[in-house]
Amino acid sequence: MRPARLGFITATGTEVGKTWVGAALLRAAVADGLTVAARKPAQSFDPQSCEPLDSAVLAAAAGSEEAEVCPAHRWYPTPLAPPMAAAELGLPPVVIADLIAELRWPPQADLGIVEGAGGLRSPLATDGDNLDFARALQPDAVILVADAGLGTINQIRLNASALVGRPMIVFLNRFDSGDRLHVLNRDWLVERDRLVVATTIDRLLSFVAA
Repeated sequence: MRPARLGFITATGTEVGKTWVGAALLRAAVADGLTVAARKPAQSFDPQSCEPLDSAVLAAAAGSEEAEVCPAHRWYPTPLAPPMAAAELGLPPVVIADLIAELRWPPQADLGIVEGAGGLRSPLATDGDNLDFARALQPDAVILVADAGLGTINQIRLNASALVGRPMIVFLNRFDSGDRLHVLNRDWLVERDRLVVATTIDRLLSFVAA
């Protein structure tokens, strides 16, 4: 069982804002009357940080419990990629097949969002990264979150080349229509690279939920 539409959120790197984008997308979908669910297969974190966990942010947006978003045994309290964190903590290794098998969806959900950990090629398991997970998940859309500023074209191209053949939407986070560089970057990606690019959550939802 899986939602009618399933999106996988990844990013060009860490701290780009994929959790914020995922939560905003979920809230917009709920506002449009869609039933939603959010999942994060594994998360690692600094236990000294005061920031809410990704699972908490996504759960609040989806109206669900944190343990539904990310199983408690996949919370790794050390700021390393999940498979590295598991090894440091002396826990069993993380493998892609287990992460996929642990995904549980409510019946008849309109939209499901799965958020990876780190960037597209960041390790997610001992036997694969977020790209390998996406291949196993087979989502209806891969959402690549990227910064809108200087250097983003290079980062997006590198990630897009790994996602060739998969339905992909680039979301330029923190896009400012009054910033000439942001506008030029968007136009280049659309006109030169023929990529599907969104700069607002409403536009992103129209792509993902269609």
